[in-house]
Amino acid sequence: MYRQKWRLLTDSTFVKTLFPSFFLMLATATDRELARQIQYLKVENRLLRDRLPRRINVTAQERQRLLKYGKPLGKAIRALITIVSPRTFARWLNGETVPAKGSKPAKPGRPRTAEDIRALVLRLAQENAWGYTRILGELKKLGVRKICRSTVIKILKDHGLEPGPRRGEGTWDDFITRHAATLWACDFFSKKVWTMTGLVEVFVLFFLHVGSRRVHMVGMTTNPDRAWMVQQARNMAMIFDQESVKPKYLLRDRDSKFVKEFDAILTSEGIAVTPISVRAPNQNAFAERFVQSVKRECLDHFVIFGETHLRHILSEYLTYYHRVRPHQGLDNRPLGWTEPALAETAQPLGEVVCHERLGGLLRHYQRRAA
Repeated sequence: MYRQKWRLLTDSTFVKTLFPSFFLMLATATDRELARQIQYLKVENRLLRDRLPRRINVTAQERQRLLKYGKPLGKAIRALITIVSPRTFARWLNGETVPAKGSKPAKPGRPRTAEDIRALVLRLAQENAWGYTRILGELKKLGVRKICRSTVIKILKDHGLEPGPRRGEGTWDDFITRHAATLWACDFFSKKVWTMTGLVEVFVLFFLHVGSRRVHMVGMTTNPDRAWMVQQARNMAMIFDQESVKPKYLLRDRDSKFVKEFDAILTSEGIAVTPISVRAPNQNAFAERFVQSVKRECLDHFVIFGETHLRHILSEYLTYYHRVRPHQGLDNRPLGWTEPALAETAQPLGEVVCHERLGGLLRHYQRRAA
């Protein structure tokens, strides 16, 4: 009986039908188990990749290992690879980016934009209120075409500049800089003066050209009433008519001495009178700085007797101010001063002489003429 059962098991027909089905069942079960494992590993790999930097640089040895195990997979690698893109892996297979052993690997990413182009991008951004699109158009007009929008944005951000255009009317400094040639400012300063009737306060009205720092002292009075202010506006309008560059804007504070008629006369001459904000003296900084200079450098050192004495002192100071006093806002040069041409050889300093005004209070120095 046992021999009959063994012959049955070893019968070729039985083996051909039973064993292939058995191995097929085992293979199918194994494939399903492997698919579940691979699916789990892919999910786990994705979770880990989300916590890593977006770009991972691999060494030459790591590339070789990936190629060793990835090449036999063929096109199936596209569904598995995550450390680089399938396109990059294909280039590795073609040997395009695998460096030779011992060679220095190239830096990843695009090559750095040329320094002269970077400097030009920054210049266009700093000198204009342009965004990156407008800058890119200007570069193309200049023949610079090997640069894209993202590169322009990166250059601007690297230097702390906003890539978008400046919106709105701009800052107060922008307004001052843009209109300096046609911008004037006016203000008052006062000085206590001894007269026959006692100590009185004299008010002095002045106008200052922002671009050149020139000052006109229009008048002084102990009573700056409406009639006096109207007359000073008319006097200044006549001075403005003689200017080569006609004024367009006049800054003033909100002092009640600036009456409506004062503004109306200057407005009729085509000048936009612009009152500064309340308690914002920095908006009229040039006029405020002149008041500080004239007081500290001159008026605070005198006891003044009468308006005639005050006029003389202010006249001497204005001559000094316009002719020889250096101005920090003009690169420490006097108004209208031109730098002498440099000699081919070094010249001896020679004798330096001092010129004085107001009893030695105001001094300036120059070389004695040969």
